[in-house]
Amino acid sequence: MPDASRPAPQPELTALFTTVRQHFHDVIVPMWQGPGWNAELALPYESLDAEHTPLPPQRYRAMACARQLYVFASLIGEVPQAEERAGALFRSLQRHFHDAEHGGWFYSIDPQGAPLDTGKDLYTHAFILFACAHYWGKVREPLVESVLNAALEVIARRFATGDGLYEASLKRDWSTLGSGPLQNPLMHLAEAFLATLSVREDTHVRQALLSLCDGMFKRFIDPQQRVMMEKPLKAVDNWFEPGHQFEWYYLLASSPLLRNGKLHTALERSFSYTEQQGVNPQSGAVCAMLGLESQGTPRDASQRIWAQAEYLRALTLRPGSQSALLRQLQALQQQFLHAKGWNECLDTDGIVSRRDMPSTTPYHLLTCYRGLAEYLG
Repeated sequence: MPDASRPAPQPELTALFTTVRQHFHDVIVPMWQGPGWNAELALPYESLDAEHTPLPPQRYRAMACARQLYVFASLIGEVPQAEERAGALFRSLQRHFHDAEHGGWFYSIDPQGAPLDTGKDLYTHAFILFACAHYWGKVREPLVESVLNAALEVIARRFATGDGLYEASLKRDWSTLGSGPLQNPLMHLAEAFLATLSVREDTHVRQALLSLCDGMFKRFIDPQQRVMMEKPLKAVDNWFEPGHQFEWYYLLASSPLLRNGKLHTALERSFSYTEQQGVNPQSGAVCAMLGLESQGTPRDASQRIWAQAEYLRALTLRPGSQSALLRQLQALQQQFLHAKGWNECLDTDGIVSRRDMPSTTPYHLLTCYRGLAEYLG
């Protein structure tokens, strides 16, 4: 909902956003409706090359299928055949990846459709929950809600560690790998819990989300800089990623339930520090990795499109950010978007270092554009 106290958006920002969103509808979505779709398996190919030819498949991941389900579920009513594609992706998720013997979902299948990596990871399960929540919100089909409920149940029963946090990965039969909790899967679980609460009242999910944020604050927030670390505090060789700081910031600041809690307050305090350390003031480039000892020297200065998108989305919730928003949207358009799709990754000098376009990236662009659309009212 637009903030009545905020100044009206600059016409230049609105016009640029219209152009960028049209690019998504005219260029990116058709890539995955046509050449990016394996009709035989009813799954998206993992990646397309610069000419929209699928790269020879090594695997198909449940997470990639779920991210595309989110995209097409979100586009129902906006894009022709989006509902049919979302239905096909939902059925494929169950047909190819569901583990009938042990429950939950496999990580990946091979190019012929046989189970490949049969491990169970929280990242995959979080995205299945996230996608099913969005899809159920659109179609309200009982079968979709039953899969949503199954995902919630298996996450709570199999992954939970009892302190509000969750194991990152387990074996096929749910026996331990000793992985412990990791930041990224937990962030996407928080995102999935928020998506669930956006489509239904659920006291168990509400409490699980609050406990998760409490656990993240205790185990992952650096007490000095207040940034979110990628591994629990005291872990060897730890680091933080500006893209994930911005992603967490948006999730927390956009939620009335989480806003002004301890976790949001910490990332609010460290937002400027993350910008100073992780965003190039000239180019607007968001670097990939920083150590607490970095002080301006990134561990990995490559620029990934998803991190650019997350910074943009976070800025929509920062007061007085109009000029920064315009600058960052220009940077996204000029450096990452092109007539045939997008640049997945640039190196330190801003040269394209990855020319393939993964099926997982439209999810990041769409969540960014949804945040911008809300900002612009």
